Amino acid sequence: MLLIELFLIFVISVMAAGLVISFSNNRLIKSFSDYELNGESPFVSILVPARNEEDNIEACLNSLLAQEYPNFEVVVLNDNSTDRTGAILAQLAKTNSRLRVINGSPLPEGWPGKHWACQQLSQTARGDLFLFTDADTRHSPQALRHAVAALLQEKVDLLTAIPREEVVSWGEKLIVPFMSFGIQSFLPIGLAQKKRIPAFSVTIGQFMLFRREVYEAIGGYKEACSNINDDVLLGRTLMQKGYRWCLLDGTDYVSCRMYHNFSDTVEGFSKNVFGFFDYRIFPFVLVWCAVAAIFLGPLRILTGGILANQFFSTAPRLALIAVLEMLLLFFIAYRRLGIPLYMTLFYWLTITLFVLVAMRSMVLSLTGHASWKGRTLKNVEIRWI
Repeated sequence: MLLIELFLIFVISVMAAGLVISFSNNRLIKSFSDYELNGESPFVSILVPARNEEDNIEACLNSLLAQEYPNFEVVVLNDNSTDRTGAILAQLAKTNSRLRVINGSPLPEGWPGKHWACQQLSQTARGDLFLFTDADTRHSPQALRHAVAALLQEKVDLLTAIPREEVVSWGEKLIVPFMSFGIQSFLPIGLAQKKRIPAFSVTIGQFMLFRREVYEAIGGYKEACSNINDDVLLGRTLMQKGYRWCLLDGTDYVSCRMYHNFSDTVEGFSKNVFGFFDYRIFPFVLVWCAVAAIFLGPLRILTGGILANQFFSTAPRLALIAVLEMLLLFFIAYRRLGIPLYMTLFYWLTITLFVLVAMRSMVLSLTGHASWKGRTLKNVEIRWI
């Protein structure tokens, strides 16, 4: 019983630290609207890789082409699409002089598909700044103006943003918000930006605004081929080489519906969760076992105490404190991220599903079956520690 109580005190401490970080991030993470462009308007190349995106590409490009910014181009790479993506791009290019469409070259050995697409885009881009974004994103007309202003005023080399994740089906609501919850609740953004700690950096591929010379100095996508999580690796490499990074709250200006059902959501996260740990088995398993124990253990202890009519003993009461802290953490994060607040009550199911997805991600990588959009993910170096 003493060990259980010590475990619960530890969990309460972890959740308390999370609450401190969450409140701090609410105060320190600025929004796009905190910046306004004053004079300087460097030329921006907005770069969009597109593979089989017939359901998304037109709405995405219409939002990008409508930017209230005076000096930009939009370049889209059709990455060997087999659906109507190419035809839609050709039609849009006829009526929009800012839009350039290029066809992707065959995928070289050792390159993940998106990495190669983005590498080609950067090679043809003309801008002083590169904005990499995804085909399933939507951007408000003011997004680029505020983002460029933020990059210039903060004097950073990479600006990234947390988008509003559009979640419709139950599968999306349960799984998609978890990563953003983790950033909001347990990553001290202020410390990461001030101390330039690469391990604490967060780069979100749905919105990455680089200074061109810095992107080229860190080797661009050629240096990110070893990990499917291109955004994470690019951000860490940039900070390791002494450049500056900034994370903004972009939920009012950039939105994205990553997946459209439970199956797509599981497949999508399965391709990259293992990569967040640089394909290291021991730390990966250790972290996810700890996540399961910390988030699910107190609820199990509380439920067991109630069913055994022992609620007023020490362990169930400590478990109740831990559970209430978790509910508050999820509430704070979901409120900021625009996730339906009633989903807070299902945090235990979110944790359970994401841990299972994480394990699936590792198994797929270990067996060589990890894939995305019809391509097997290769060039993965798996290590024990």
